[in-house]
Amino acid sequence: MTRSARIEHDTMGEVEVPEGALWGAQTQRAIANFPVSGLRSHPALIRAYVWIKRAAAAANRTKGALDATRSAAIVAACDALLADERQLRDQFPVDVFQAGAGTSLNMNCNEVIAALANARLSKRRGTARRVHPNDHVNMSQSTNDTFPTAMRLAMLGELVRLDAALDDVERALAAKGVEFAAMIKAGRTHLQDAVPVTLGQEFAAWAAAVARSRRLTRDAGRELLELGIGGTATGTGLNAPRGYSLAMVKELRRLTGFPLKAVADLGEGMQSQLPIAAVSASLRNLALELGRIANDLRLLASGPGAGLGEIRLPAVQPGSSIMPGKVNPSMLECLNQICFHVIGADAAVAYAVQAGQLELNVMMPLMAWEVLFSIDLLANYLPVVSERCLRGIEADAERCASYHAVSPALATVLNPLIGYEAAAAVAKESAATGETVPEIVRRRRLLPASTIRRIFSPSSLAGGTGCRRRG
Repeated sequence: MTRSARIEHDTMGEVEVPEGALWGAQTQRAIANFPVSGLRSHPALIRAYVWIKRAAAAANRTKGALDATRSAAIVAACDALLADERQLRDQFPVDVFQAGAGTSLNMNCNEVIAALANARLSKRRGTARRVHPNDHVNMSQSTNDTFPTAMRLAMLGELVRLDAALDDVERALAAKGVEFAAMIKAGRTHLQDAVPVTLGQEFAAWAAAVARSRRLTRDAGRELLELGIGGTATGTGLNAPRGYSLAMVKELRRLTGFPLKAVADLGEGMQSQLPIAAVSASLRNLALELGRIANDLRLLASGPGAGLGEIRLPAVQPGSSIMPGKVNPSMLECLNQICFHVIGADAAVAYAVQAGQLELNVMMPLMAWEVLFSIDLLANYLPVVSERCLRGIEADAERCASYHAVSPALATVLNPLIGYEAAAAVAKESAATGETVPEIVRRRRLLPASTIRRIFSPSSLAGGTGCRRRG
């Protein structure tokens, strides 16, 4: 035994635990067994677990299963943890890759809360009752119903933060849609010239894509509101008092503010983690859209001399260690990398969700980490992208107009007037000679001058200068 350690006991025997650590033997075994990544559980997951332990102490007291003294001590211990972010971080050292189902994390919570509760009881004269990690803190619970509940509570809270970040992105893109509403430019399909659009229409469409992604993510998040707490080990509710499940949901609803409800079938709530897959998939879909938008912005900003150069991104840092004056789309490159990670994380979650067997899916620690980390990446970085990139985008109106003017795709508006084949001949001549489509039409006297002016006006070509709406 080292000088700075103490001896703790569990059902497997004695374990040395660092002096000053609030955790006990089972947590220490997990530290030794799983030195995998150096990553600790997400703070939101720990916070959610503490909520569950607090709610359980209150529910068990209400149902007559736990005495008032121990219940009050456990509640006070949980409140102390929730008020101290440092303890929430320092006292939960179990690696995110750990024993199946998250038993190690559950016991870490049980041991820390028991230690704090006993410290409080020891200060009360005449109080001999001790709080046991399993018998009292974990009363009426199992890792099998607490971990999926903690996952859901943690994700619900973090999704609120992500939604606020997405709102910021949507507003930034929509504002550019208004700012650039009248700026006509060449459209592009297949990376080839296509009929004109306005720069504002492109930005408005990106804002609409973010809005749709937000809706899908919120819809997926609603599936997390159904909790299987009270199912204990296999969904039967063994060792939990009658009415405990509903009492837990009521208490957690009060603690979190979310409109939580009990899942209709506790067995299904234990076996299936499909709601987690739905949230993860919505994050993947969001990443697909954000990555696509980032790629489009990088393409439009390419140059400055040898690219499209239709927009200018804010310069945030030097772009090269060897080429003086080079500035890269660094913010969007970072966003792309985040999107790639989120897409890969969803694949890991999908594998984990389908890996459940019979009454339990033991791969929940991986699900929790990947989804919460993905939310973190997006929620942390999107406000920075909005502030340091999107809001500062400028348009090169002259370059946009020059590309628009020489595009052979302008011949498309001639189809209803002179027919597809005649219009194709005009487009080919424009591409071969560099003469603009309107100039060729005038020279060949294919249409009256008034018609030429009308059909090639920006408002006619882009369907109006505002955002395209179904009318």
